[in-house]
Amino acid sequence: MDIRIEKTKNPQPKPDPATLKFGATYTDHMFIMDWTDRGGWQDARIVPFADFSLSPAALVFHYAQEVFEGLKAYRTPEGKVQMFRVDENGKRMANSAARMALPPVPVEQFVEAVEALASVIMAVNPDLALHGPTHCLFFIVCSPVGSYYAGGLQCNSILVEDEDVRAVRGGTGFAKCGGNYACAQRASNRAVEKGYSDCLWLDGVERKYVEEVGGMNIMFKAGNTVMTPQIDTGSVLPGITRKSIIELLKTEGYTVEEKKIDVNEVAQLLDRGQIDEVWGCGTAAVISPVGRLCIHGKDHTINSFETGPMARKLYDTLTGIQWGTIPDTHGWVFPID
Repeated sequence: MDIRIEKTKNPQPKPDPATLKFGATYTDHMFIMDWTDRGGWQDARIVPFADFSLSPAALVFHYAQEVFEGLKAYRTPEGKVQMFRVDENGKRMANSAARMALPPVPVEQFVEAVEALASVIMAVNPDLALHGPTHCLFFIVCSPVGSYYAGGLQCNSILVEDEDVRAVRGGTGFAKCGGNYACAQRASNRAVEKGYSDCLWLDGVERKYVEEVGGMNIMFKAGNTVMTPQIDTGSVLPGITRKSIIELLKTEGYTVEEKKIDVNEVAQLLDRGQIDEVWGCGTAAVISPVGRLCIHGKDHTINSFETGPMARKLYDTLTGIQWGTIPDTHGWVFPID
């Protein structure tokens, strides 16, 4: 792409890495590209970070016609910068856009444009008739972040959600769109009020099959087998960290079962001590161990509320590849020149 660059005249001082909070600090520049129904994607540019000026009638405010992605860039011990499986983010964003009737950004342009951590497509044409957009924005903003776990890898307490549902078959569960996260907030707030970190979602039809934990995919380890919800229902996000873990586990000789997981059977396995580890996985935390799982009012403690060896190994392996301290034998790393 021909990317126009406009540098800021007021650079901000670099933040102290020791005091960084997740998503609270942003860099001096951002990437923007426009789309119109007549001209397609055009005017790619890097400009100073600034607010957008949008019409109150923009479709995004009224019909939530937007999708987004989140990924990280890492500085290796040699001082080089690299990204992790950014092409997979590009493919997922294109699939999300297609589901929301938005114009997909070509994967090669996505990869080229992403020198940042998060990207968003928004429908901004000011027309309240419900139809396809005529004007969209693709923009990228950067936010330097420290470790998700300031005190080391930490276990979480999770509450199975019995009332609200996050997604249904044929809906937008597989798309990374803001509405999925907005509709999940009420249940998450209820879980926190009861002393849990977040909620575990069940399917929207039979209300018994495990889908996601908070905003992450979830996995259960029972001996040499790791179980995780299947993604072909269309109601579970096809996580890139999830995909990477499955590939790593299979390489190590573990059996991975992608299937419908009945939460009542999970409770029985926990009662019998047959599930020895549970963890969530996603870009932000990479691995989020679950030390307590409340199913229909009954608390189950997992691995004495301690991070299990498999969760620790997966976290160390993935972050090692991402940070460049472990060799990438899978072709997942994208160096930034």
